[in-house]
Amino acid sequence: MASFWTGYALPTAIIVAEVIAIIVPLLLAIAYFTYAERKVLAYSQLRKGPNVVGPFGLLQPIADGLKLLMKETVVPSGANRMVFVAAPIVTFTLALVAWAVIPFDVGVVVSNINVGILYLFAISSLSVYGIIMAGWASNSRYVFLGALRSAAQMVSYEVAIGFVLVTVLLCAGSLNLTDIVLAQRHIWFAIPLLPMFVIFFVSGLAETNRAPFDLPEGESELVAGYFVEYSAMTFALFYLGEYGNMILVSAMTTILFLGGWLAPFGVPPFTWVPAPLWFLGKTVFVMFCFLWVRATFPRFRYDQLMRLGWKVFLPFSLFWLVLTAGVLTAFGWVPVR
Repeated sequence: MASFWTGYALPTAIIVAEVIAIIVPLLLAIAYFTYAERKVLAYSQLRKGPNVVGPFGLLQPIADGLKLLMKETVVPSGANRMVFVAAPIVTFTLALVAWAVIPFDVGVVVSNINVGILYLFAISSLSVYGIIMAGWASNSRYVFLGALRSAAQMVSYEVAIGFVLVTVLLCAGSLNLTDIVLAQRHIWFAIPLLPMFVIFFVSGLAETNRAPFDLPEGESELVAGYFVEYSAMTFALFYLGEYGNMILVSAMTTILFLGGWLAPFGVPPFTWVPAPLWFLGKTVFVMFCFLWVRATFPRFRYDQLMRLGWKVFLPFSLFWLVLTAGVLTAFGWVPVR
């Protein structure tokens, strides 16, 4: 009996260690992503940004987290208390569980399942539920309108993202994320599938409610969108979930189009850099592009946002999917494993 429990506990301990090894650095990355955003926006506007709390302002995210942790969580009297509190937990949890299938190198992944790309698509589709729950449970017209805006926006751009994912898996010949990266050994998919790469990145901005598609948080009309009634740690969970989703979309962009952990050109001195560092560097570059776009472009009107999703991205991504399938069939191309 003792040997049975020992054999059972060892794999469980390994899984827990793997989860901790991902979640702790991810939480630190989310915290300092907020710092990086404030710095990038500040320098783009010729300001300093956070520079008081700690050297170069590096302790500012810690101070913000402590402030939110010590504040009182206020629940509106007319709100559904259980759903109100559950909504940010759902949003934050979904932002974390998606990392179970993200490969950082060959074999460096918590769960190397053969349908990893479907798992990610399912998790991204579920994230709309946390927003709808927040909008309904708050019992406020403005909050509910912000939640409906966000839900319509996310559902609209998920359609285009779905066609992009199908195009990538046609070229890779596999739903496994590791196989998709290895299929880019000779050429990154961002080159032959450049239009789909652009559509995926822009749709990622809309999916995470980031500028210039931050319509649910239109301060001039809706104050702060679906989380206007939230405070303290419930607000912090929404905040962490949003930035966690941004990092996740950046990692997905790296895996699907930028060769994941593969070094560019596959020759020295590029191959001397450890593979996980290439993955990290590419992901950080895409994250910087998120901030760069926010500092550069004005917010879209809502009708422009929906028109772009349904009348531009949807037909074009469908056309490119059919074109890709036709080219692959005509030339008899088989993915190199």
